[in-house]
Amino acid sequence: MAMLSGKWALVTGATAGLGLAVAESLAAAGANLVLHDLVAPGEAADRFKSRFGVDATSIAADLSKRAAIEAMMSDLLARHGGIDILVNNAVVRHFAPVEDFAPDKWDEALAVNLSAPFHLVRLALPAMKRRGFGRIINMGSIYSTRAVAERIDYVTTKTAIVGMTRAIALELAETNITCNALCPGALPTPAIQSKIAAAAAKDGHSMDAATREYLASRQPSRRFVATESVGAMAAFLCGPAGQDITGAALPIDGGWSVA
Repeated sequence: MAMLSGKWALVTGATAGLGLAVAESLAAAGANLVLHDLVAPGEAADRFKSRFGVDATSIAADLSKRAAIEAMMSDLLARHGGIDILVNNAVVRHFAPVEDFAPDKWDEALAVNLSAPFHLVRLALPAMKRRGFGRIINMGSIYSTRAVAERIDYVTTKTAIVGMTRAIALELAETNITCNALCPGALPTPAIQSKIAAAAAKDGHSMDAATREYLASRQPSRRFVATESVGAMAAFLCGPAGQDITGAALPIDGGWSVA
C-alpha cells in the first residue's frame, strides 16, 4: 500500500510549476489531492485521477481574501472531514525598488504569501488533531535566508514564513503533526526564464549562455533545482520517515546557501 494512501492533501497554487510537481509526488505516494488555484484546475484533477488512481478535486479561491479562505476550508472540511497534508505553495511576487513599490502590491503579498498560510493552518489544525496526524509544509526560498534587490515583498514574506514554521512546529511538538519549510534555490520558473531571456537579448547571448551566467553566480551545482526534487522532499516529509522532522527549513538549492 502506498505510504500516503487514504490521506487528503491540499496544495495551493497547484496549476503548474512547483505546486504541480509537489502534488504529483504526493499523488505518486498515494495521497488524494485537492488542487487549488485562482481558477479551479478541473482538467488537472481529471489527469491526476487517471494517472495516479487517486481521488482528486479542484477548488478556486482568492487567497488574498480571508473570507474566501474560510469558505474554501469550510467546504473542504465538510466534504472530506479534514485535510491531512497542507502544502502552502501559492505565492505572488513583484519587482520594484522600495520607494517605488506600490502599497497595494505590498498588501497583496503579505496576504497571499503570509496571512493565507496562517489562516489555512489555523483552520486545518482542529481536524488534524482529531485524526492524530498532520503534515504542514510551507514553501520558503533561498531568500528566506538572504536578500536580493528590488524584491522586498518576496524576501520579507519568505523570511517570515520560516519563523511561522518554527512557531507552529514548537506548539505541535507533542502531537503527530509536523510543520516544515522547504527552501528551494533557482527553479526554472517562467519568471526566471523571462529574466534570463531579457538578459540574453540585452547582451546578445544565447539562452544557454545566459542561463549558465545566471546560475554561475548563484548555485554551485550550475543547474536549476528540479521541481521534482522539491516534490520528492515534500512526500518524504509526509511519510513515516519524516515523523521526527519538524521546525526545519530545508534547503534544496544546489549548494547556494553554503557557498
